[in-house]
Amino acid sequence: MTQALEGLKILDLTRYAPGPYCTMILGDLGADVIKIEEVRPPDRGDSGQAKAPSDITHPPEFASPDSPFNPVNRNKRSVCLNLKSEKAQGIFYKLVAKADVLIEGFRPGVTKRLGIDYPTLKEMNPRLIYCAVTGYGQDGPYRDLPGHDINYIASAGVVSAISLPGKTPLIPGNLIGDMAAGGMQAAIGILAALAARERTGKGQFVDISMTDGAISMASMYLSHYFETGSLPEPQERMSCGSMLYFNYYQTSDGKYVAIACMESRFFANLCRALDYEDLISYQTDSQKASEIASAFKQRFLTKTSQEWFDILSRADVPVSRVNTLDELADDPQAKHRGMILEVDTPGKGKVLQAGISIKLSDTPGSVRNIGATPGENTEEILTELGYSLEEIRQLQEENVIGTGIN
Repeated sequence: MTQALEGLKILDLTRYAPGPYCTMILGDLGADVIKIEEVRPPDRGDSGQAKAPSDITHPPEFASPDSPFNPVNRNKRSVCLNLKSEKAQGIFYKLVAKADVLIEGFRPGVTKRLGIDYPTLKEMNPRLIYCAVTGYGQDGPYRDLPGHDINYIASAGVVSAISLPGKTPLIPGNLIGDMAAGGMQAAIGILAALAARERTGKGQFVDISMTDGAISMASMYLSHYFETGSLPEPQERMSCGSMLYFNYYQTSDGKYVAIACMESRFFANLCRALDYEDLISYQTDSQKASEIASAFKQRFLTKTSQEWFDILSRADVPVSRVNTLDELADDPQAKHRGMILEVDTPGKGKVLQAGISIKLSDTPGSVRNIGATPGENTEEILTELGYSLEEIRQLQEENVIGTGIN
């Protein structure tokens, strides 16, 4: 079956979460994603495998970057190039000439020093979509500052918007800055540029700032301030857990359920299901709020999270269990929607990965491979460019390329 982005060739020079997540999305939808990776030094441990140089601490709650369980590697090929070498740059330029999209995550100025910046590459391929993902963008007083996810969402006002005043600010994983404000915004920008190219015939530069993306995502919060000129009081911060009808409640098994009864009809359904019908008219009564919240807390402690989910979902109440990751793997909705995928891996059997969130009726996405080891496809890709096996071996000996062959 034809896929939506089949035939598109994407060069991926990114390393950390935002870029690989973006190209995972595009690869899932059929694009041919080629990771451009550095040539690794011949430093081998007891396993005989080349050690990957890294100056970043790997978060222990994430799968290791080369794990078959890590979805951001899937549907990608890998070529190792020493871009400081003139010969490797020549290979890279040949790839650029055939590419539709290039995405990079270097700090501003690095690509110009390497000779792979947009002004250079667009002369070789005027149809190229060149996407740069950075913390603060390509210009402005912050553009050269180093940073990571929490720096960008803190600058964007998102952290303050999702944290209650007087409390320690929240750290919401890397989901907002890296994945949503970075990777997803990049995917949207690239697809928009590809659509524009259909009309103009020309590529363009896509400047993705994770801080910009986070500010955009905070637009609904900002609207209140722009309209009123004041920040909401703590008791008005519904989305941060200040309201009894939009909150988490602990259950008898030590777990939690999420209740989101903003509409009066849903709050009425909740009160009836909890046998507190007399409280229906007091949803927004600040004088009764503490009393109602206390009553709700006590009532929720009388049953398990699953029991409450079953009772309240039948009563047409916006309710969900607060799933832990191990529970999510067995969640019937996630499984039904294909969001927990069982993927065959050569020599390793079946592994589980997060599924493909974009559902297309006629050109659905798919997982065609779980990802390549660094340099695994160098020989294949250079052969596609017209290099002979003898030339490839010579380039490897000169440390121009890495082929993944020991």
